[in-house]
Amino acid sequence: MLDPDYELFAQVVEAGSLSAAGRALGISPAMVSKRLARLEERLAVRLVHRTTRRLALTEAGARFHADLTTILADVRAAEARLTGVSAAPGGPLRVSAPTSFGRLHIAPRLHRFLDAYPAVALEFNLSDGFDDLLAQRIDLAIRIAPQIASGLVAHRLGTSHRLLCAAPAYLARHGAPETIAALAEQRLLAASGQMPWRLVSGTRRATVDQPSAVATNSSEIVRELALTGSGIALRSLWDVSDALERGALVRVLPQWEGSADVGIYAVHPAAPTVLPAVTAFIAFLREIFADAAF
Repeated sequence: MLDPDYELFAQVVEAGSLSAAGRALGISPAMVSKRLARLEERLAVRLVHRTTRRLALTEAGARFHADLTTILADVRAAEARLTGVSAAPGGPLRVSAPTSFGRLHIAPRLHRFLDAYPAVALEFNLSDGFDDLLAQRIDLAIRIAPQIASGLVAHRLGTSHRLLCAAPAYLARHGAPETIAALAEQRLLAASGQMPWRLVSGTRRATVDQPSAVATNSSEIVRELALTGSGIALRSLWDVSDALERGALVRVLPQWEGSADVGIYAVHPAAPTVLPAVTAFIAFLREIFADAAF
């Protein structure tokens, strides 16, 4: 029989605090702390560093948790095979997405996922930063980037095609640049972390790196600045296709575009087992983006 304190330790790691683990297990934080200390004493190793604000696994604790996660998953799978019941998506699911992309392309379709999986308690947050998934306890994140950091499992959903664009009013005042070099004389717009621009035209490559005319950490602010004639921006097609269609923005240097190595990914921390809700959400994303033209 598996030691119940093993499952308690796994719950402490999953919940991120003694009090949260206690609520999940229906016992007091003091009892959680007592049982955790008992387990550490029996194993003769410190598993968790305790501070007033958070818990952090020791190196030994991280190794033990990884092994334990595999064991617990195997036990649950064995029980499911014995009873004929498969693990259905359910429980908490914390998802993060870039602000514009999440608002425009995921949020309007979330009802499909919620209707299909009513047992999932979804938390859907928008952030333009690349959050630490483990530290922020994020189960799944959407990343738009040329590459994904090690330690994450990436599922490519599509390519983010990007092009240079500006409002007709801006080009009427400043003139349309005819070469890449001429961009140095223009007002360029980019959120923090979006420069340098790496552009391609057939076999040609170019890099543009100069300060944004307006400093901002928001990609949505860059889009609004471009729409109101404040400069030239390198924007994803998924973000500005509607503005291009109605003429609110026009392409600049149309023979050039952003390098095609920027992909749209669903990523999650590498782990021996993946939550059924994570797998279900990835399948949902693949379905809604199957015919998307990014």
